[in-house]
Amino acid sequence: MNKPEEEKKTQSQILTELAADCEMFHTPENDCYAVISVDGHSENWRVRSQGFRRWLTRQFYWETGKPPGGQALSDALNVLEARAQFEGEEHSVHIRVEGHADEIYIDLCNDNWEVVKISTDGWTIINESPIKFIRAKGMLPLPSPEPGGSLILLRQFMNLQDETSWKLVVGALVASLRGRGPYPILVVQGEQGSAKSTLGRIIRSLIDPSSAPLRTKPREERDLMIAARNGWILGFDNLSGIPNWLSDALCRLSTGGGFSTRQLYTDAEEVIFDAQRPCMVNGIDDLAVRDDFRDRAIIVNLPTIPEEKRQDENTFWQEFEQARPKILGALLEVVSKAILNLPSIQLKNLPRMADFAKWIASAEPALEWEKGSFLEAYYGNREAAVEIGIEASPIAQAIIALREPMESDWEGTITELLDELEEYVPVKILGIKAWPKNAQALSNKLRRLAPSLRTVGYPMEFDIREGHSRKRKLRIEKDAEKSVRTVRKDDNGNNHFIEDDADDDLLIFPKSQDEIWETSV
Repeated sequence: MNKPEEEKKTQSQILTELAADCEMFHTPENDCYAVISVDGHSENWRVRSQGFRRWLTRQFYWETGKPPGGQALSDALNVLEARAQFEGEEHSVHIRVEGHADEIYIDLCNDNWEVVKISTDGWTIINESPIKFIRAKGMLPLPSPEPGGSLILLRQFMNLQDETSWKLVVGALVASLRGRGPYPILVVQGEQGSAKSTLGRIIRSLIDPSSAPLRTKPREERDLMIAARNGWILGFDNLSGIPNWLSDALCRLSTGGGFSTRQLYTDAEEVIFDAQRPCMVNGIDDLAVRDDFRDRAIIVNLPTIPEEKRQDENTFWQEFEQARPKILGALLEVVSKAILNLPSIQLKNLPRMADFAKWIASAEPALEWEKGSFLEAYYGNREAAVEIGIEASPIAQAIIALREPMESDWEGTITELLDELEEYVPVKILGIKAWPKNAQALSNKLRRLAPSLRTVGYPMEFDIREGHSRKRKLRIEKDAEKSVRTVRKDDNGNNHFIEDDADDDLLIFPKSQDEIWETSV
């Protein structure tokens, strides 16, 4: 007598049938996912993830009363991946925040997989989202936002120096909820005891809470890529400096640029990650010294907290947790108004982070800020950042020393420039690693310094050729209206760079709100 058909099925066949009702899909990177139903809501899990394996094992146990074999489970996962790859639709997956049309969605990361939908009409909590959100280890839930709050509630928890610093931090906070970049890199600096780490933890807990809110400096680009795949906001704590490779990588995360690495245990398959992320770094030292990094940065310096104003950790975080739902609700209201106002915003003088600048300008009415006040603070911050970079660069200082007394343009080869610059630099500087030892090294550094030098009145023109000559020359001009530094020699003949009193009207950054705005909401 033949056995019933069900008893003839292998474990792997039963497992694949148990997943028959799951929506299978793949990403543009060919990662395979399943949408499973749990307690009345949908969850998105990678087919090879521990979460999906456990769900499938539970389904099998409920069906048969026994666990599946390891090989049967592996065979079933292979089949389900094939279904996702060749039969399923293609969808991008996202973590925590994503924009869709004129709406922004935020994964609350709670057990019910609820999502906040933000639109021009306000915000609401929904159970089903058009965005395929995924979860990573360490992600913590956001509280359910509450209406009726104000961002002013947040101010008391931040050790900020002045109103300008407040606007810059809020600008970075609102930018992180836009759902698409570019995103500024928030650089927080201050002495020990200035609550740098606390500020980072507050920001992370309002947008993307994690069991590891702040990380140490990554060892290599692969570590940074993994962190970006598994979280929305990247925060790095107590840095004593930013190496060049990390500076470049953070710039790519800020404004866009792909990462690629070899997949573990293979020689051929490449893992590609191309996304933008809000980033934060903090430390005691000046961290934004490279021009391209500084051009994407918001730099906030924190004052030291006097001993009489210090608060114990438990009390501080208890009070913050009580206020967090209303602060989050207020933040969502600001984002809703920003979505509404954005189409009508036109700015005259757009910085490099133009989309970011327009986004925060569109949020100003909801923040009850004076029109143009954020961009005024932002331009001032960038101006100060340029000053830091110029002061930190021995090459920039040497070029200013060379050009300052000259009335006409300097023109020559990079090799000739290197020889001349060495006359203006102390011997101990010539021996440091940062000083270029050949023309190619100097050329590379000059191209990075060019935007900052142009800002302070020393524009450069590269690759000038005369006639049929193969020799390429460089021209360094001098804009007297923007040049505000002079070089003086002390009694020992050493160069000193002294700030002259500069007229604000001569600075390259727009200073008045009328200059910033063309039309407004």
